[in-house]
Amino acid sequence: MREEMETYLEKAAVLVEALPYIQRFNRKIIVVKYGGSAMVDEELKKSVISDVTLLKLVGFKPIIVHGGGKEISRWVNKVGKEAKFINGLRVTDEETMEIAEMVLNRVNKSLVSMVQQLGVKAVGVSGKDGGLLKVEKKYADGHDIGYVGEITEVDPKILYDLLEKDFLPIVCPVGMDGSFDTYNINADDAACAIAKALKAEKLAFLTDIEGVYRDFDDKDSLISEIHVGEAKELIQSGTIGGGMLPKLSNCIDAIEAGVSRVHIMDGRIRHSLLLEIFSNKGVGTAILGDSEEKYYHE
Repeated sequence: MREEMETYLEKAAVLVEALPYIQRFNRKIIVVKYGGSAMVDEELKKSVISDVTLLKLVGFKPIIVHGGGKEISRWVNKVGKEAKFINGLRVTDEETMEIAEMVLNRVNKSLVSMVQQLGVKAVGVSGKDGGLLKVEKKYADGHDIGYVGEITEVDPKILYDLLEKDFLPIVCPVGMDGSFDTYNINADDAACAIAKALKAEKLAFLTDIEGVYRDFDDKDSLISEIHVGEAKELIQSGTIGGGMLPKLSNCIDAIEAGVSRVHIMDGRIRHSLLLEIFSNKGVGTAILGDSEEKYYHE
């Protein structure tokens, strides 16, 4: 009986710890970039979608921006093509673009179904809908990589309309250029641009890494919270490399454009989104403006 009571008290303590965060972010917009392994593993997928749905039910205004790179590569291989990348960007010819749009829309509607199974109304859109994401051709160090888009403009009206009608928007990263040609967009870039345009309270990246390390080889050096100025110093010091460099740069851009906090967390950890947002220390890295006060003091 004592053990049962301790379990109940632990659960109550979790709820009490979450309360100030629920109060602080009630009716605030949070953009969740969903990608990586958490999109491939069915149990992780259910966990992420239930977490985002919970955010909606406790008063947040979440928007999901999803990727689908691994699934796109699988379908590209199925039709006998080889996936090619330059500087981490998929080389996207016309046929690959058709496959990418098909796969992303398929993923989008499956996420809509999962959210609605949990009792929340969701609407899936692409960046083409309502002129949400306008792009121009993107180059990789001067290389033409086909139908890959650089976002030039975000018109968030369709997202505001959906939020106002109490829907949970789910966005797939496809946009159009001035000639109405379709382009694939890096999902991190799309999430960052949308968060900036909406001046979201939070932008959360679910990734395949635990967060930002002062020294990547030292797993005890994970940074729980870091100001933008410190993040810039880390980049300039050369200690940040690989896929984290563009991600951290996106985070800094978002903060400087008015997003209050950006979170990088490991989507492979079940409920990492809830732990990062509703607990004092969290499980990933939070990047915040230089004037923002840290929640957790090391």
